[in-house]
Amino acid sequence: MTRLRLLLWPAGAALGIAAEWVSYGWGNPGKWMPDLLAGWTLIACGLVGWSRRTESRSGALMTATGFTWFFGSFANRALYLYWGPLVQLALTYPRGRRARTLDRVAVASGYAAALALPFLSQRHRLIAAILLTAVMLLAAGVGFAFAHGRERRERLAALEAAGFLGAMWAGVAVMRLASPGSQSTTLLVYEVALCLFAVALLGGLILAPWERSAVTDLVVELGETRSSTLRDALARALGDPSLEVGYWIPEDDGFVDSEGRRLSLPAPGSGRSTTTIERDGQPAAVLVHDPAVLNDPGLVEAVSAAAKLAAVNARLEAELRAHVDEVNSSRRRILEAGDEERERLERRLRGSAQRRLDALAKTLGEAHRSAAGDETVDRIARAETQLARTRGDLQQLALGINPRILTEQGLAKALASLVEESPVPVDLEVSKIDAPPSVEACAYFVCSEALANVAKHASASRARIVVHSNDSRLVIEVEDDGVGGADLERGSGLQGLADRVETLGGTLTVVSPPEGGTRLVAVIAASSRLESTVPDQARSSASDARFDG
Repeated sequence: MTRLRLLLWPAGAALGIAAEWVSYGWGNPGKWMPDLLAGWTLIACGLVGWSRRTESRSGALMTATGFTWFFGSFANRALYLYWGPLVQLALTYPRGRRARTLDRVAVASGYAAALALPFLSQRHRLIAAILLTAVMLLAAGVGFAFAHGRERRERLAALEAAGFLGAMWAGVAVMRLASPGSQSTTLLVYEVALCLFAVALLGGLILAPWERSAVTDLVVELGETRSSTLRDALARALGDPSLEVGYWIPEDDGFVDSEGRRLSLPAPGSGRSTTTIERDGQPAAVLVHDPAVLNDPGLVEAVSAAAKLAAVNARLEAELRAHVDEVNSSRRRILEAGDEERERLERRLRGSAQRRLDALAKTLGEAHRSAAGDETVDRIARAETQLARTRGDLQQLALGINPRILTEQGLAKALASLVEESPVPVDLEVSKIDAPPSVEACAYFVCSEALANVAKHASASRARIVVHSNDSRLVIEVEDDGVGGADLERGSGLQGLADRVETLGGTLTVVSPPEGGTRLVAVIAASSRLESTVPDQARSSASDARFDG
């Protein structure tokens, strides 16, 4: 076979020279040189590929395509003879062999077209080329869809070769239909594309990327990707779309998938195989795959490394989520305890302190009525005035600590009361709201703090409060026409509000340009509840940690 390949080098060179002399007589180098180079490129690339990959027939098919390329110079009926081996080359690349019936039908169609095209009109030739391209792409696509493992990677190379060949033919057809008089240019483009096609196929035969799985690179990539992508990434690398990945759960003595569902291993004879990934002598994960997937030498070790790294990453991510959830749970518990303490303090102020002040007011009133001297009456009157102010301050203090009107009459009434006491005119719009007490309390304090800032710092002539529900979220907007310049990072009051809002899973934003005006927007999930969300989140995080491990 080596001697044959050596003889084909001078034979191909001589055939090309003879063909161009018969066709052009060396009179028009602009025509015969591209034609000669196209044929010689096919022969040369084919012979080199044949020498480098003796087990593959692709090099021999490419050589045959180059030889038949020149046959058309000696007889018009052989003008398209090279189409047969060219179609076979594309569909069977890189091994030169295919076993599926559809592949054989497509290859036979290529040879049939090669024999029939010289007898057809130009229009029918274009139609035949389109039909042949469709059959070729269908065969390549179906073969790729049903292949697994290394064969799938090889089928991908064949699909790309068939796609390039189909695009090349389609481009020539479009150029000829669009400009029938530019056949010389069309032929030149076609010859250049054919040379590129041959060089690309030779590069593939030499490098053979289908022999190396992408799993080795996947080990590095998994360090930068989320664990949820492991199954998809492994499926692409191994060429098995049906791949399943399970993680070992010691407590359940079994495997579960990334969603926590129990993974049943296939029974013997089911047509599916399993590969167990171990870490420290114990099962860590399992791959359920097509039997042909892990036939590549060394691939099991690469898959094991990737799966082990992914398992470690998944566990670290789960632990981090658990710590973050615990921090959020602690913030919620602190907020809940603070609200309960505020409510107790408000009850004490309105209870014992208010009752004592009321009793003192009653005593002063009786003393005022029974007082004899003017000086005594004047002193009692001043005491009554101071007492009235103290009672007012106490009411304001109790209102700021925990507004009773909020718990008794709802958010709308509480905000209306807040607006009435504001020294700055405020337009209030409150839609019907169905939110838990913790969310309503947060909304009230956001508005209260915002109005206090408007009164103290904004120098505004008017403000506006809008509270409404939007997609299960409570939205609070407070705007004023003041001087602006408010800063969420510098203001302790605003920062405290931001902490409260974020504890309930919401966001607080402040837009306050120096040229004037401030707009504060708080968005809180209307279903946020301190009592129910914390334990559930903690339990789900613990489950994630087991399932991802």
